[in-house]
Amino acid sequence: MPDCEVRLIFEQDTRLVDRHVVSTRIALPTRPMPRQPRSVIPEVPLHITQRGVNRGATFLDEKDYGVYLWALHAAAPRARCAIHAYVLMTNHVHLLLTPSDARGPATLMGLLGAWYVRYFNDRRSRTGPLWEGRYRSRVVTTGSYFFACSRYIELNPVRAGMVDECTAYPWSSFHHNACGQADPVLTPHSLYSALGSDRISRCSTYRALFADEVDTRVAAEICTAPLARSRLSMSAYQEVAAEPFGQSAAVACATVEGQAFDPDTSVGGTA
Repeated sequence: MPDCEVRLIFEQDTRLVDRHVVSTRIALPTRPMPRQPRSVIPEVPLHITQRGVNRGATFLDEKDYGVYLWALHAAAPRARCAIHAYVLMTNHVHLLLTPSDARGPATLMGLLGAWYVRYFNDRRSRTGPLWEGRYRSRVVTTGSYFFACSRYIELNPVRAGMVDECTAYPWSSFHHNACGQADPVLTPHSLYSALGSDRISRCSTYRALFADEVDTRVAAEICTAPLARSRLSMSAYQEVAAEPFGQSAAVACATVEGQAFDPDTSVGGTA
């Protein structure tokens, strides 16, 4: 029996019933395993993925996509999260965002769950959950990984064989980041802003990143991250997060120094 399970089992509990001695075995329900804390560092980007129950469809027509984007646009400021990239696939979503505080991502996903799932269920006279379990997330620790995640997210429809190029898929941030189209959902990260002095140059530099495929090692890391479940101390996060994204990350980490975090890391790609 695993150490994490606690069972109280009473053996040979005897009592007299109708003049017969009966031996009973009573097992109390197993205490559920506690949820692992998420790795969230204020002002450090996070890659979030959420998929439909049993990988079922979460968007069935254009109105569904539009309502989700409306909800994302409305929820992000309330949760104090800046959205940098996204893609809405038929049965899952990817978000690349930066939270202003550690509670922001949970608040964001909670609002999206409350608003969009209610809309989806009411419209189709259905009940029950739409999303599969908890959303998954992973801290984006370097600038190069930030752009790898952004490209990976926006290339999802191409890898899935839904379109031949990113421009043909309407439900992603590629049209803003690479083509300069207005998108009220998005807030550019400082790394993106540093790609050029104006919108045209930034878009041109960003599009150039798509000339080369995402490194296979990095792509595999993004895709299989949820299976790794490696435990990292907050001192390790200080080292990787403070340098590329500013000292605010180090300050945030220092407040919980010594705690161990087990990241619910992201699922990528077309899975």
